[in-house]
Amino acid sequence: MCLHAKVMWIVSNPIHFLTMQQNYKHILQLLCRSVFAGICIAIAGWGFLANKTIGMFLFIFGLATVVSYQAKLFTGMAGYVASRRDLQELVLYIFPGNLIGCLLVALMTRFTPLPIHDAATALLQSRLATGPIGCGVLAIGCGILMTSAVNFAKKGKEFGHWVPLLFAVPLFIHCGFPHCIADAFYYLTASEFILENPYVLVCYAASVLGNFIGCNIPRIFVWDGDKNG
Repeated sequence: MCLHAKVMWIVSNPIHFLTMQQNYKHILQLLCRSVFAGICIAIAGWGFLANKTIGMFLFIFGLATVVSYQAKLFTGMAGYVASRRDLQELVLYIFPGNLIGCLLVALMTRFTPLPIHDAATALLQSRLATGPIGCGVLAIGCGILMTSAVNFAKKGKEFGHWVPLLFAVPLFIHCGFPHCIADAFYYLTASEFILENPYVLVCYAASVLGNFIGCNIPRIFVWDGDKNG
């Protein structure tokens, strides 16, 4: 389409053009917030790999930052899917955006003197030993905790609303429940292990599915969650 034809099309279809522009802006904002969420969780995962005892509690920073900035995290949004468009955004923009954020931080770990890569490799070995079914079932527990924590935190800024989040994060780590976005950072950090053991990606896919199921359990059994940003 030549420039003159494009101009004529915009003039003759102003409403459609504005709608397209708004959609592009929405998608860009969605991707940016998703990438940022991935970065936050990956940095929290970095702290966990550096020292698992302290990192279990430092990981709270990741989810708290996501909620505070209203960033788009897969496990924070999966329990609020209410339409086909919500599902499309979750699959096409939020999840890939989270992975991009994790990748950026994983690349940063190449410059750290800390034994991050060894810790990530050990964690992936544990996932492989657990197997796809085990990872999927355990991931359901993480999904339940994440949606519940985010639901309370989004109800207000009072300290009481944030208490479930403060407990949920150390709890899912202590229980060994896979968090698919945190795991994405671990997988990308230990990329050499994946090349040698590609079957571990099946475990990851099972964790993603398990998280999605777990995120939706609270509203199925207890409440109908409103869509949150």
